[in-house]
Amino acid sequence: MTEHEHEREHVRVAVIGSGFGGLGAAVRLRREGVTDFVVLERADSVGGTWRDNSYPGCACDVPSHLYSFSFAPNADWPRTFSGQEHIRAYLENVADVFRIRPHIRFNSEVKMMTWDAERLRWDIETTAGSYSADLVVSATGPLSDPKVPDVPGLDSFPGKVFHSARWDHDYDLRGKRVAMVGTGASAIQIVPAIQPDVERLTLFQRTPPWVMPRVDRPISAAERAVHRALPFTTQARRGLLWGIRELQTQAFTKRPNELVLVEQLAKKNMARAIKDPALRARLTPDYRIGCKRILLSRTYYPALARPNVDVVASGLSEVRGSTVVAADGTTAEVDAIVFGTGFHVTDMPIADRVVGADGRTLAEAWQGGMQALRGSSAAGFPNWMTVIGPNTGLGTSSMILMIESQLNYLADYIRQLDVLGGRVALDARPSAVSAWNRRVQDRMKRTVWNTGGCTSWYMDASGRNTTIWPGTTAEFRKATRRVDLTEYEVVRAKTERKAEVEAEVASA
Repeated sequence: MTEHEHEREHVRVAVIGSGFGGLGAAVRLRREGVTDFVVLERADSVGGTWRDNSYPGCACDVPSHLYSFSFAPNADWPRTFSGQEHIRAYLENVADVFRIRPHIRFNSEVKMMTWDAERLRWDIETTAGSYSADLVVSATGPLSDPKVPDVPGLDSFPGKVFHSARWDHDYDLRGKRVAMVGTGASAIQIVPAIQPDVERLTLFQRTPPWVMPRVDRPISAAERAVHRALPFTTQARRGLLWGIRELQTQAFTKRPNELVLVEQLAKKNMARAIKDPALRARLTPDYRIGCKRILLSRTYYPALARPNVDVVASGLSEVRGSTVVAADGTTAEVDAIVFGTGFHVTDMPIADRVVGADGRTLAEAWQGGMQALRGSSAAGFPNWMTVIGPNTGLGTSSMILMIESQLNYLADYIRQLDVLGGRVALDARPSAVSAWNRRVQDRMKRTVWNTGGCTSWYMDASGRNTTIWPGTTAEFRKATRRVDLTEYEVVRAKTERKAEVEAEVASA
């Protein structure tokens, strides 16, 4: 054993990330009796995307009682749709209540994970030390690495530039001329939050979103008292919210034409705030509602109608000094540029840092598109699982439901390893991954995400939807309830295989 290996801390499980996925995995491990694990977190606190996204107006577009763990209900959500600070506080509380903090290694960004076929373990290099683990749970999340477009001249812009997920709170936007690039879920919250304070706001819109009103309100002290005194009422509220969204999913996945009625409601929502026919035309999408995520806001359209806001129906194409230029030639003088341009979802940077059994990185294995068995296991990467993996995203409900389903799969995965005994690993069979992916893509063909006529971040570079789950959360939970060993190759350490062969020879 080398000196370097002596310094490497070995654990049974290494969890990467401490957002909802990572904390959920840590809690599930403890509940399964596994305490020999670490949570490797690149930042100095928990929270994942709810730590990184702290822009003005940041809030969730899923109801609070559904956007929380079933095993950690919160009777004290202050609003029906909670803000970033409340969700982050909830995750901090989960880390405390379930005694996860002793397992967390902060400021430990994973630089490389390499599969050691001899020892059947993962060797992990971080910015704060080295580890090895029998099993890796990658919970880095798809909304963790901001994507900023390569705009000519941006490097020479004399003003302030930042992404919505890296908000510069030291920079005061009051009285400034601001360019907001993008019209996704972050932008529609930022725009109404900063519009009253800025001198002028120029919104660069490549594609208009469909926007429905967010029915948000404070949850009264009386309601919270009832939830605390009678916990079943919290579960009932959660169950009702879940059931409604399960029913809605049918239109998105099987009957997209039924969404025409929803489009009419969205158009009426716009007409109430946008009286200018020309502006209304620029803000009206030309694709089926639901093809991109339906956004929720009561304040976005009213903000766009204010006299200090310009909507440019074109993307940002160039920066010339302090002048920003749209693809249609429109120009504006600005002091700051804020990018609300999303994240690396179908090309997650973590994939470049995972080296599998054949020496290829996960990014190389996924060069033709991401795919993983039941959204969790990639062929050629033994004892490596991902939470919120390929085709586990949702366009209609709460991702926490999908995360908990994958945690069920993780728990059974560990049980199967225990039953098999010894130094053992499970490697998803390529045929099983292909069969699963084929079924998913076949179901995807009739969904609104594939037929709605839009280009969305759900699609990868080849135009394949590798992000969304084309069914209900109940269907996914059923599909991930148990690990089917026939879908995996059981990999034994060479010394154990040799001993088995010698035993068979001796018995013969």
